[in-house]
Amino acid sequence: MENIITEHNLLETGNLELLAKQVVEGFITGLHKSPFHGFSVEFAEHRQYNPGESIKHIDWKLFGRTEKLYTKRYEEETNLRCYMVIDNSASMYFPTDGMSKINFATYSAACITYMLKKQRDAVGLSILNDEIVFQSPAKSSSVHVKMIFNELNKLNAAKNVNAGSKLAVGLHQIAESIQKRSMIIIFTDMFSTENMETLFEALQHLKYCKHEVVLFHVQDKKFEIDFDFSKRPYLFIDSETGEKLKVFPNLVSNDYKKMFENFKEEIKLKCAQLKVDFVDAAIQDNFNQIILTFLQKREKMK
Repeated sequence: MENIITEHNLLETGNLELLAKQVVEGFITGLHKSPFHGFSVEFAEHRQYNPGESIKHIDWKLFGRTEKLYTKRYEEETNLRCYMVIDNSASMYFPTDGMSKINFATYSAACITYMLKKQRDAVGLSILNDEIVFQSPAKSSSVHVKMIFNELNKLNAAKNVNAGSKLAVGLHQIAESIQKRSMIIIFTDMFSTENMETLFEALQHLKYCKHEVVLFHVQDKKFEIDFDFSKRPYLFIDSETGEKLKVFPNLVSNDYKKMFENFKEEIKLKCAQLKVDFVDAAIQDNFNQIILTFLQKREKMK
């Protein structure tokens, strides 16, 4: 199930909807050839007729071919409401060369938006840093989905922002504003000026409101996980706080890796306790895990 879209293609092309279509359709083709089964990945334009419903929307031509009753699906109909939340703080713009974490998050969100569009599901988008930069309701109309892609395109093309992360504040506001049970998908590196307990309380708020929550932990494998730096001094700058530290990476590598692993384990443990789906999302990986996780969660919400 390998995607044919390369990082170079992604960075050189500005049309996220077209890229999402290629990635998703390539994934679906691979899925049909793989051991994975049971996902509703065929993009139906109809749904099965339920006895007692009005017959005015029955597709009689389709009945003539299949002898089965289906009703036409319209854009205002929706099976699922999905809100995507993207952390747009300064740390998400790392690394500065090649694909950054914010690029990966916007491509991933575009893939999910494309799938929601084809299923006539409702999609909403929130972009947060130290405040809510953008927020939309969840709708399924073609005009609304086009607007979502436009916002993702603008975010993907944005340069580094000088803003810290107050993700918890935004998540509390989102929890209070969404009235119906929905899927909430969060893309973040979890680097924040807030303490971790504050962020966990915000996730708990979303769960208290009966939402299904997926947290994609966006990371750079080369530098943030493997700490793969050459043996020379580096000046490290905390993009969230501005704090600076000059060190030889090879001298602190082991301690750093232990701390980072403990940081991730704390997040995983708390997410498990809250019944929030935690997913590692390295920017060097393709988007299959993003799409597969979305499909699995969507199946559970039917």
